[in-house]
Order: sequence, then C-alpha cells, then structure tokens
Amino acid sequence: MPRPHLRPRPHLRPRLRLRPRPRLPLRDLCAAGAAALLVLVAVLVGRHIQDAHHTLFVNWPPLFAVWEPHLGPGTPAAVVVAAAVVGYGPVLAARLPWRALLGSAWVAAMAWIWSLALVDGWRRGVAGRLTTREEYLRVIGRFPDIPGTLRDFTQHIVAGSPEPWPAHVAGHPPGATLTFVLLDRIGLRGGGWAGVWCITVGATACVAVLVAVRALADERLARRAAPFLVLAPAAVWLGTSADAYFAAVAAWAVALLALAVTGGSPWAAAGSGLLFGLTCYLSYGLTLFAVIAAAVLVLGRHRVRERPALLAPLAAGLAVVPAAFTLAGFDWWEAYHLLVTRYYQGVGGVRPYGYWVWANLACTVLCTGPATAAGLARSGGTLARRRGAALSRPDATGRLALLIAAALLALLIADVSGMSKAETERIWLPFAMWLLASCALLPRPRTWLTAQAALTLLLNHLLLTGW
Repeated sequence: MPRPHLRPRPHLRPRLRLRPRPRLPLRDLCAAGAAALLVLVAVLVGRHIQDAHHTLFVNWPPLFAVWEPHLGPGTPAAVVVAAAVVGYGPVLAARLPWRALLGSAWVAAMAWIWSLALVDGWRRGVAGRLTTREEYLRVIGRFPDIPGTLRDFTQHIVAGSPEPWPAHVAGHPPGATLTFVLLDRIGLRGGGWAGVWCITVGATACVAVLVAVRALADERLARRAAPFLVLAPAAVWLGTSADAYFAAVAAWAVALLALAVTGGSPWAAAGSGLLFGLTCYLSYGLTLFAVIAAAVLVLGRHRVRERPALLAPLAAGLAVVPAAFTLAGFDWWEAYHLLVTRYYQGVGGVRPYGYWVWANLACTVLCTGPATAAGLARSGGTLARRRGAALSRPDATGRLALLIAAALLALLIADVSGMSKAETERIWLPFAMWLLASCALLPRPRTWLTAQAALTLLLNHLLLTGW
C-alpha cells in the first residue's frame, strides 16, 4: 500500500533566523555628530560675522566658496565612481594583490577627482583654475632667466614693492612656481596641462599613504583604509589646485622614509630626503611634516639603531634642494619673514583669529568627512587606553594611531600659528590625506563610505569652490 504524501505542518516548518545588521557604535556616531555640530556652528557664526563686520572675506563661511547649485558633465561619472567604490571598494581592497591594489587606488582616485572637477566644466573646473589673477601661471613670463629671477624673488614679495608677486606666488617658496615654469619649458603650456599635472600627481598621494601604513602598521589596515583614501571629500579641492601636487610630494617623502626605516634601504632614505627638501621649497607650512617624519623615525627606531648609517643618505638627500636654491640666490628664511609681512598686509591681517582658529577645523571636517571624525576618535581612544605601551610596544593599530596623531599634531600647530586663516580645506590637503587613514579602524565601511560620498557630492554640486 503506497504511503500517503506527508506535508509538514506549518508549525513544524523550520524558521530562518536572519541576523540583524549590527548598528554603528554609539561612540562613532557621537564623534561624527560632534564634527557636524562644529561645522553647523562655524556656518552660523561665520555668517553672522561676515554679514555684520565683513571681515572673513569668504562668501560661504567657513569655506572659500559661493552657493551655486549646479550640475555638469562630470556629474554622472561622479555618481558612478561613488557607487562603484561604495559597492565594491572594500571587497576589492581586501582581495586584490598588493601591487594591483595600489594601481587600482590611483586610477580610482583620479577618476573621482576628475569627475568632480568636471562637474564645473573643463574651463572652470580644470584649465582655468591655475590661470586666475593670483595663481602661478600668471607669472610664467617673468622667468626668462631662472637663476636671475630666483636671486630677485624676495624683492617682489611684500605688497608695495616693484611688481609684487600674485598672492599664491608670494605665499610660497619659488619651487612651486618653478614647477609650472619647467612644465611650460618642455611644451606642457597653459592651464590645461597644469591641471592635468596636479590631478595626476596629486592622486598618487593616496598610494603613498597606503605604502606608509603598510610599512609602519600592517597590510590589513592599509587595505581597509584604501577605499576611504580613494573616495575622500578632499577630492573636491585636489582637482584642481597646486596643493594636490604638494600633498603628493610630501606623502611620498613620508612613504619612502617609512620604507627606509622598515626595510633598511639607503636609496629609499635618500629619495625621502630629496622629497622632504623639495616639500620645504613648495610650501613654507609643509616644514611641519617634520613632525610626521619624527613619528616615522620613532616607529622605525629599532631598524635605525641597527643601521644608523641610513641617516647619512637621508641627510644627503635632504640637503640637495635647499643647496640648489641657496646657490641660485634664494634665501628661504628671508623670504619667509617677508611673507609674514605680506600676509598681514592683506586679508590675513583682517580675518579674526578668534573665529578661524576653530573654524579652520570645521573646514577640515568638510575636507575629510564624518568617517574621519569617527576614525580619529577611535585613534585617540587607542592611544588613551594603551598610554605608555603605545610608544614602547605598539601593535599595528597603535602604530597607525601614532602616525595619525603626528599628522593631527602638525595640523594643529599650523592652526595655532595663525598663518592659515580660511582656505584651509585646500591648504591643509597634505595633512588631511593622513587623517583619512584613521578610517581603517571603523566597522561597517560601506555605511561610512556612503556618508563620505554623499557629503562630497553635495559639496561639489551645491557650492562653487575657488581660491
């Protein structure tokens, strides 16, 4: 006799239990919320000061920008890049071979920067950025004799001197301007080529940070940081500004130093010294990268003790660029003191220190995003919990936290100095790239990447940035 078909009773059917997705930790949300509150207060207080006293000299405080909601040819590409990095970035960063990851990060960072820049169009977003009245390309014709111009450079820094340099030229050592002069000499003339140079070189900064984090902390943390370095809100200002180029040079100086102290390579040490020297002749403020370099030496002190000879090629490389400029007739210290005079002759002498000393930090929040605020809180917590052990016997997380703390310290010194009032969302790009590495400590990276992408797209489409 055939057995009847037995159907399972409804109450006996197995139930599938879905695990609830873990919520974001409260401490991370509190850190991001505090950062957002700082920005809100900076906007409201800044708006009041600007309307009442007109002393901030920015149209949309605390950012140097104007309110101009707009779309552009880069909008679809920016949305696609953001979606791709959010959706696939963490998985690819975990699985790709290391060298493939570095190449992919560079390409993705360029795609992100280019798409955001082209939201403003080719001319306004790229080709015209470095040709405005205060920019470097306006003085290319004044360098027919490079050694002669370098000897005479300090005579045109202070306002009121014969043919004073534009603000950005006067505000930096001549290495910055000389870069664009040399591009012009080899045939890469005009704002278009200058923009391509800044974006292409600037996008490598994220690669340099990954190399340094892997060498000083570990590969796992570097891989976790990769999507955040690619999808950084800083990309709004990396395209197109010379500070993107400065950020990359400074980042590679640190990365090569990290490779030298962990791998014992004298060539890496010499290359690091060379780039550190160039960094000091690109921007006066980037001498503060000595703080980050000191942190790298502390983290790699055991190898340095084993091979103290590594300091010789580092020092030799460091002397090259300063020696070349000094022999050509440029006095760095004299130029810096004249720059301080020029700074206070202009809006820097009018902008209130009492506002910008904390509003600059709000600019940094917008440049690095809410994920970095949460990451910095976790880094600070790591150092607070381990205290002495963070220096004497740090694990990978502790080593990363020390590196990030050094970058934050350098940024705070720049802030307190009063020589950076406003426009720090651009000027502090070299420091911001290192703060982004703190995002490696966050759980649920896709959620935070979504927040980063949303902030970036809103900033780029609601505001028109300028400098």
